[in-house]
Amino acid sequence: MEETRSIAIVGCGPGSREYLTPAALRMVEQADLLVGSSRLLDLFPSGVADRIQIEPDLEKTLDYMEAYLDRGRIAILVSGDPGLHSLARRIIHRFGRSRCRVIPGVSSVQAAFAGIGLDWTDALILSAHSGDPQYGPACASSDKIAVLCGRTTALQWVARELLPTVDDPVVIVCENLTLENERVFETTPETLGTLSVSTLTIVLLIKRSLLK
Repeated sequence: MEETRSIAIVGCGPGSREYLTPAALRMVEQADLLVGSSRLLDLFPSGVADRIQIEPDLEKTLDYMEAYLDRGRIAILVSGDPGLHSLARRIIHRFGRSRCRVIPGVSSVQAAFAGIGLDWTDALILSAHSGDPQYGPACASSDKIAVLCGRTTALQWVARELLPTVDDPVVIVCENLTLENERVFETTPETLGTLSVSTLTIVLLIKRSLLK
């Protein structure tokens, strides 16, 4: 079965090369084509593989990958862990599970909760990457909420729409996790929507008693 898995979906962790797994490095070394954003491709400055950046229209990139399959092995680089709000779902939908091998990585959610010394077993995770996420009553009863922001207006949505549904949480902004310019800091609900932060940002809403 391994011979049919010509596409490796490689989880590249939260940002720093230090958080790449040996399995991820091995898949990249074996690939004939690397596909990813410029930021992720920069994690692998050397190597002989062909390289292409993911296009805004993902279908064009997937078409190129399909045409390349007869020529060699492909590693498509995805941020964090492929199992958590990732491009992996669309890639597997297009090519099928039998042709894809998924290499797990460290997610930014893992890094965020590790940074504040809390487990994330019962955390509610929302993605605001492509738009305002849907949410419901579960938010009001959740002690731990993580919002993957991915765009500059996401913090405004958290402040305007989500925070009023949560009972007096501690608001923690986790920006550029594992990178040299990492910032993890507490802010107020009133200030959150005015902040200017990187798109590589997670907002945590944590029940106050858990941080005592």
